[in-house]
Amino acid sequence: MEPSSLAAQSLSDDDLKALRRAKHELESPALAMKLASMVGAPLEKLLSRMPAFANEKVADATELALRKCLAIALRTLGRRDGALALVAPEKPSNLLHKFAVATTGAAGGAFGLFALPVELPVTTTLMFRSICDIARSEGEDLTSIDTQLQCLTVLGMGSTSSADDDADFGYFIMRGALAQAVSKASSEIATKGFTTHGSAALLRLVNTIAARFSVQVSEQIAAKSIPAIGAVLGAMVNTVFIDHFQQVAHAHFTVRRLERQYGQQTVEAAYQTIDIALDG
Repeated sequence: MEPSSLAAQSLSDDDLKALRRAKHELESPALAMKLASMVGAPLEKLLSRMPAFANEKVADATELALRKCLAIALRTLGRRDGALALVAPEKPSNLLHKFAVATTGAAGGAFGLFALPVELPVTTTLMFRSICDIARSEGEDLTSIDTQLQCLTVLGMGSTSSADDDADFGYFIMRGALAQAVSKASSEIATKGFTTHGSAALLRLVNTIAARFSVQVSEQIAAKSIPAIGAVLGAMVNTVFIDHFQQVAHAHFTVRRLERQYGQQTVEAAYQTIDIALDG
């Protein structure tokens, strides 16, 4: 019997089902496809119509948004009564966060690209809080800097489709590349304290995530670039946006939960078996 098959058998039925759901979410259609389906237009065409200054505007707004999330993480770290460490319900408040992000999307739909510098940091912070909520529901310790940074990396994992450069390598390779940056940043904070939020390791991590997240943001903005999109469709676009990252977060932290129980090698081997079964 293949080692991967043995690994799959070592997981309980419920855990194997959870891993299968996680795999499905990580291999689900890319955000671009979801948005294109909703607005009824190919995003490639919409992206080509965006003004030349839009890419720079998106890049600046994305980096600012991630820096704000990082500042929140470091500020509340170790405070169980902090903004990110409130006693959580058994299940994450996904609907509450979707409603809040839909509200910011309504403003974005009304004012378009010019609302980006104001809207994106708010939207991203709300998404980050939702991701932390999901992580906590899967047994993660939010007083750990590693967990906080893992939550931030979810924003860089938003695209593992065939359109993604890392798709051929798979989830574990992509995650491993991000994990190296997380490990270095986490080690610096552990040895030098929280004042290292401007350190080289943290800056590299933020830049790595921003490079990937900005692609998703550009797709979101493109979906909102339809003339007279209005507040309602703007809210819908934002709802699809946060739902996508909530699904990725659920999948990522489900895999991590199972790894704590069975070990990474066992879970990865079982994951690959599910991948083969899905492809076949």
